[in-house]
Amino acid sequence: MSRVFAKPLPSGSLLLLVLFLAVLGSALAVSYSAHWNRVLLNSLYAELSVRDKAQAEWGRLVLEQSTWTAHNRIEALASEQLQMRIPDAAEVRLVTP
Repeated sequence: MSRVFAKPLPSGSLLLLVLFLAVLGSALAVSYSAHWNRVLLNSLYAELSVRDKAQAEWGRLVLEQSTWTAHNRIEALASEQLQMRIPDAAEVRLVTP
């Protein structure tokens, strides 16, 4: 009966195996990095959209506030609902301390 002996690995094959595993790991890391970059970019665009909507609403609210506090509107409400008016010069009295 003959014995089968395992052939010794050729010189440098261990180094080749390590390099292959390093290249494979690097390829997986690049793929994961590209995927994570896309996820973060989509998240950024979603947040930018929320910011833009909030800025638009803020602009509308500032415009509404300026409308509600306009001097002519306040004067019209005071004269119509509260029956207020600007006093005549004869009705004005100065009080000195």
